[in-house]
Amino acid sequence: MLFQKQPTVTKGKTAPGCLSWWGQAALHTSIPLPHYSCVKTHVAIFRVTISDNKEMVPPELAAKETYDFAERKERKEAFQAPPPVIMFSGSRLNSSKGLRRQKRDWVIPPINVAENSRGPFPQMLVSIRSDQDQDISIRYSITGVGADQPPNEVFNIDPVLGKMFVTKPLDREHRSSYHLRAHAVDMNGNQVENPIDLYIFVIDMNDNRPEFKNQVYNGSVDEGSKPGTPVMHVSAFDADDNTTANGMVRYRILSQMPHSPIPNMFTINSETGDIVTVAPGLDREKVSQYTIIVQATDMEGNLNFGLSNTATAIITVTDINDNPPMLTSRTFSGEVPENRVDVVVANLTVIDADQQHSPNWNAVYRIISGDPSGHFTIRTDPVSNDGMVTVVKPVDFEMNRAFMLTVVVSNQAHLASGIQSSLQSTAGVTISVQDVNEPPYFPTNPKHIRFEEGVPAGTSLTTFSASDPDRLQMQQTIRYSKLNDPADWLSINRTNGQIITTAMLDRESIYVKNNIYEATFLATDNGSPAASGTGTLQIYLIDINDNSPALIPKESQICERMNRNVNGVNITAADADTDPNAGPFVFELPNFPTSIRRNWTISRISGDYARLGLRYQVYLEPGVYEVPVIVSDSGNPPLSNRSVIKVKVCPCDENGDCTTLGAVAAAGLGTGAIISILICIIILLKKERQTKQLLIDPEDDVRDNILKYDEEGGGEEDQDYDLSQLQQPDSLEHIMSKPPGVRRVDERPIIPESQYPIRAVVPHPGDIGDFIHEGLRAADNDPTAPPYDSLLVFDYEGSGSTAGSVSSLNSSSTGDQDYDYLNDWGPRFKKLADMYGGGDDD
Repeated sequence: MLFQKQPTVTKGKTAPGCLSWWGQAALHTSIPLPHYSCVKTHVAIFRVTISDNKEMVPPELAAKETYDFAERKERKEAFQAPPPVIMFSGSRLNSSKGLRRQKRDWVIPPINVAENSRGPFPQMLVSIRSDQDQDISIRYSITGVGADQPPNEVFNIDPVLGKMFVTKPLDREHRSSYHLRAHAVDMNGNQVENPIDLYIFVIDMNDNRPEFKNQVYNGSVDEGSKPGTPVMHVSAFDADDNTTANGMVRYRILSQMPHSPIPNMFTINSETGDIVTVAPGLDREKVSQYTIIVQATDMEGNLNFGLSNTATAIITVTDINDNPPMLTSRTFSGEVPENRVDVVVANLTVIDADQQHSPNWNAVYRIISGDPSGHFTIRTDPVSNDGMVTVVKPVDFEMNRAFMLTVVVSNQAHLASGIQSSLQSTAGVTISVQDVNEPPYFPTNPKHIRFEEGVPAGTSLTTFSASDPDRLQMQQTIRYSKLNDPADWLSINRTNGQIITTAMLDRESIYVKNNIYEATFLATDNGSPAASGTGTLQIYLIDINDNSPALIPKESQICERMNRNVNGVNITAADADTDPNAGPFVFELPNFPTSIRRNWTISRISGDYARLGLRYQVYLEPGVYEVPVIVSDSGNPPLSNRSVIKVKVCPCDENGDCTTLGAVAAAGLGTGAIISILICIIILLKKERQTKQLLIDPEDDVRDNILKYDEEGGGEEDQDYDLSQLQQPDSLEHIMSKPPGVRRVDERPIIPESQYPIRAVVPHPGDIGDFIHEGLRAADNDPTAPPYDSLLVFDYEGSGSTAGSVSSLNSSSTGDQDYDYLNDWGPRFKKLADMYGGGDDD
């Protein structure tokens, strides 16, 4: 027991300033207490705590170490509970003397209010008083959530009497407790007592049913599961206080559908909601799904006082491989034509009670005997699960007329533990082979033979015969024909397949590849329908020396005076034959004419190369010489060929290349002709230099061109030009002083051409614009400067032409014609306007 010192009490009288709380204490405890009144004395009483109950102990029992509940029972008849009153305690506030003394705080028990009370409302809960209410007028108030804070006005207080009320039913699930503070002030609003804390607890009532999280729960369990196997879990929530019976939920199974094999195949843990199997016998092939109704009840499952709710649990029985596949027959049969593949010859049907299209149902077929060569395989039909016996390797009637197969079937998944294979998982399959007309075939295909080229026509090479595989039931005749003979060199005997040449075989033919000539032949039987097969004959042609070598190159050049050790032409030869009928070659100069050996010589470099050159101290004039050379190969006997090489002899520069003069001389021109040609070239160049200065093509003359750039300045390449072309000559007086006259006539005037002064190399400081205008005037006054009018004869048609002469058109700038209109034609005619429309100065 724990005793706490409190203000003293005496029986019978109530003194101001004390809290009479026995009625309130009686409200919160099931133990009746005697009535004692609080008086203002210094006699002490004690509060005793027994277990978790707090109560006031009468003063005459305070000295006892134990509380005698029997004594309290004896006083039960004397107990009368007055209205519950809570007195303010602690320090008093006095306006004249200030703080008088500090009182010890009362331990205010909580106020319990049952939820969902039916009233009447407002319903009084407690009365609050101050011991100063006899001296001054007191006003009471409460603050906190439920009073002056949302939700407002759940509780209120009579400001004069201090009676606190609850104004409406409370809901514990909405709010389970309230914390308020009681205040006492005088008429001026001055606090006369310290605020006291009031705790209001909402007592739970069973007003909420359990609610399942789902209305339908889904679970599964393997068929054949043992009792106690977990299946699924269900859960329900009760909004009531779960520390009391109101919120304690218990579960039970109300029903099970179907009832097979027994009505109670499952049970549920009443507290956790776990559903487990309780009996053996789950078989998916009999019952694949169970529907269970589960009930949840609060009040710890008390069906008389508790509230209940239900949910549905659907339990699916999952498949296991507890049914082996069984073939519907112990024997199957089929037939197949010989030499056919990818043909289904038999269909095996199977029964399996497990879940379709699952690994427990899907069949796997195997051939365990009767097919050592692997002619057959069994594929599973994905829809029907049947086994399709399929030919994957051709069968031959002449080799096997029938096959006896042993087949076993199983599932993709292994059988469940304890399940044995059925005897019906094995069956025999008989496959009969049908004979068909097979085409003849060449036993050796392709067939290889070797022959020398050049064999004459009519030579028998070999016999290329075929065999008929239908040797048991069919006796047939084979006929041969030629299918492909690129060079048409061969023929084949129709009855026995003998190959005979019809032309000479040539290894160097374009139809021979890598020394092999290939031809294709056809063998056809007389069956119904007829069948044919092809065979290839490959003839390896052995080379003979039947091609003479040819000299290479056909043309070359040589310097007339060079070091004889390095000067010369390298020559070789080409031979269509192969070793040993080709190189090494022998190169010789013929004896006739004698000038050949006197001027030329051949020296050996290697087996296939030699050098042709001039003899020492022999000088030949530049020109082209035809030098015959005899070339022999290494065949047995060797073949020779007289070939001619054209050698150009010319003067050479220091690099060994023919000079221009030498090239011309080598072309066959004499010295006089060469000198004449050079003189003509010099004269033409001189005349071109004299007349070219003012006849530069406008597209090439940088002095007249307008250079357009897409940027602010030209690049470095645009600045690379000769400034001397833009300089003013020293004088043009010799041109300007010419007498006036007609500057354009029908024909070019026969007068000496003007000689324009040569421009100075050093830039002239004269103005470039003046230079251009003076140049134009000089050109206009020069009668020999084109363009001038002349008669251009394009096609002579004889005399008496009706076409008039165009010489009557006067292009002179003199006369009465006005060219000022050219200024109106735009910038493209500005140059003509400046030349002809500018007056006498132009």
